[in-house]
Amino acid sequence: MLKRLLVAPDPGRLRLRSAARSVVGVGGAVAACAVAGHSLVAAITGGLAALLALFTVTDADVRAQVRTTALLPVIGFPVLALASALHDVPLVRDLAFLAVIGAGVFARRWGPRGNALGIFAFMMFFVAQFLHATLAQLPELLVAVVLALLVSSSVRFGLWCFERRYPPAVVPAPAGGRGLERVTTRQAIQATVACAFALGVGQVLSQDRWYWAVGTAWWIFVNTASRGETLVRGFRRVLGTVLGIPAGLLIAIPLHGNLTGTMILVAVCVFGIFYTAAVSYSWMIFSVTLMVSLLYGLLGVLNPGLLVLRLTETGVGALGAALAVLVVLPVTTHATTHSWIQRALACVHACTAQAAARLAGAPGADPEPHIAELELLLGRVRLSLAPLIHPLNPLRARKARARKVVALLDDCAREVRSLALVAADPDASHDARLAAACWRVQSAVEILTAPRPGATPAAPAPAHRATAAEPALAHLHDLERALAELVSPLSHAPYAASTNA
Repeated sequence: MLKRLLVAPDPGRLRLRSAARSVVGVGGAVAACAVAGHSLVAAITGGLAALLALFTVTDADVRAQVRTTALLPVIGFPVLALASALHDVPLVRDLAFLAVIGAGVFARRWGPRGNALGIFAFMMFFVAQFLHATLAQLPELLVAVVLALLVSSSVRFGLWCFERRYPPAVVPAPAGGRGLERVTTRQAIQATVACAFALGVGQVLSQDRWYWAVGTAWWIFVNTASRGETLVRGFRRVLGTVLGIPAGLLIAIPLHGNLTGTMILVAVCVFGIFYTAAVSYSWMIFSVTLMVSLLYGLLGVLNPGLLVLRLTETGVGALGAALAVLVVLPVTTHATTHSWIQRALACVHACTAQAAARLAGAPGADPEPHIAELELLLGRVRLSLAPLIHPLNPLRARKARARKVVALLDDCAREVRSLALVAADPDASHDARLAAACWRVQSAVEILTAPRPGATPAAPAPAHRATAAEPALAHLHDLERALAELVSPLSHAPYAASTNA
């Protein structure tokens, strides 16, 4: 896990840039709240709002990101006010929380904006429970959130807007039908059931800290699309919490709420959350757990028993998510994996075609946007295949095929990236054989993505490897080889299973 984190590719150092900018944005937001004279509770609320804005707003272009950020308080303020008003009416509070949860997950069908607004609404309800916010504190909290969003947005869209140079690629959600055939509809029902279970059992364990069980169940469903992904996400969340609790005992408790030391370590945690999120969910949760321990220390309520209770509540939330995805309208791992593999292969072809067109001198041909999209698609493939390659999976043959698929798709991505670098060279050779090689790549992709019913796909005909003097052809031929080797594991794996299976 740690090795994968340290050697994971970071094209354009985007993860590093995002993590560093987030530290500046969140730190600036908290500092602005402090300068404005806000209380500790309001400063924490503002810092959390800034973190969420930087973490969850992932629209395809900067203008869309600005609009989504502007909508966050429009959605979040009514939820925060509602949660603050219902502390003394537990039954109504619980029903309102479940309604926010269902609506927040359902909103994901509207893409990145719906996902961001749904998460922000949930977290505004959550933070009201975490900080025991009251109606008397509400005006100060609202002002703090607005101030924090203004500061963090100034950093993101003004001071350090690297998205203008490196526009993010947005991968659409897996296609679905209507009603219960749509993944977001199923997940909305699953998440509501899981959170209802977590809420009930969590309150049996603690009337004051039950919200951690609900928060665990909610976040396990974020960015997952199948029961296998959700189960692995639950395992990794528990693992990250198990690793983070001892760190909280060793680091946060000895600080005794020291403001300077705590703020420095919280900044380190914020960096860790953003830098590890795309690579290792367990390390991200480790950073979250340590940050929460530090915040509890600032609030003066940190003790070993509280951290143990948080671990127990996390286990309850993970159990609720596992039961929900196994019993309530399950979406199979294979159905989801099939969708992502198909899209990744189509993107490989698009990258290859654009690179070849650039080599041939076509104006406007650019493989870079497709390469950025391919990186995200491969991330989704790995996430979807994670249950099959997990060490606890007892099905060795299926595990081996899944690992081979991941390795060969990584080979495809590496060859496509190398081909794009060659195409970017103005002195690259415009070899007439490129068109033939690209046509073979297209045929190979068609064989893998649209095989004839009842027929076993045939491997693409291997081409002779080009010499070192012909780098573009060499990469194309290696790409052909990887696509040919994908035929066997994909034809034996039940990736084309029905979503309703």
